[in-house]
Amino acid sequence: MPSSVAPRPRVLIGAMRVAILSDVHGNTAALDAVLDDIERAGGVDAYWVLGDLAAMGPDPVGAMERLNDLKNAIFVRGNTDRYVCGLLDPQKSTEWIASSPGQTSGIVSRLAMLCWAQGALMASGWLNWLATLGLEHRVTLPDGTRVLLVHAAPGTDDGDGINPGLQPDALAELVAECEAELLIVGHTHWQLDISIGKTRIVNLGSVAVPWAGDLRASYYLLQADEKGHTLEHRRVDYDHQAVIEQLKRQKHPGAEYLGARYRGEINNVWS
Repeated sequence: MPSSVAPRPRVLIGAMRVAILSDVHGNTAALDAVLDDIERAGGVDAYWVLGDLAAMGPDPVGAMERLNDLKNAIFVRGNTDRYVCGLLDPQKSTEWIASSPGQTSGIVSRLAMLCWAQGALMASGWLNWLATLGLEHRVTLPDGTRVLLVHAAPGTDDGDGINPGLQPDALAELVAECEAELLIVGHTHWQLDISIGKTRIVNLGSVAVPWAGDLRASYYLLQADEKGHTLEHRRVDYDHQAVIEQLKRQKHPGAEYLGARYRGEINNVWS
């Protein structure tokens, strides 16, 4: 039975390497490629995983099993983690469709994928574990840098998130009260590394479905000690077509939609 992980603030001491990833979305092919790349790069002492772990992809249970096996792992919740742990009411989708009739297909597909993932996670015993995850986690690096880990933006796991399309003023407003010199997020699947005032903002991109243009899984490696820290952005290829075929064999409710995402034919934030 999965164990509960309760995030708590901590101060890191000594030299260490950390793998930081987000938005796995039940895509174990992409996750395995990232984990293999981490080992080829020399391994790490800890993992920070920033939410959207299981829904919407083909293997929510496999993703949870692999993530739970990671040593010294910190998790925060993503919006789909929260959705899948709640009551998924089909009536709500009819309200969304009524307000946005042009998005009917996407709304129906989204709800079906969430329900599919919820059933798999409930049957396998992972849903309760997922429900324990907190909104954010704070750590202090050995050099004194304060780090805020959160899925979308300070104070939220949802919404527009942080992406390269935001103007500097909007970014400055988002980080104004984050009380961190390093803010690390995911959610939009759109990789970003920018400094606003005294805060460095890093969007990890996505393990499962990075923004089209570069469909390789995206994550970061952090090297930290008392003298300072460095962040390395890494990309890893994996067999997208194999995942698309897996969805078809499963008769996954989002096979058509996800297939288009994995081929890079569409971009939109469903994370």
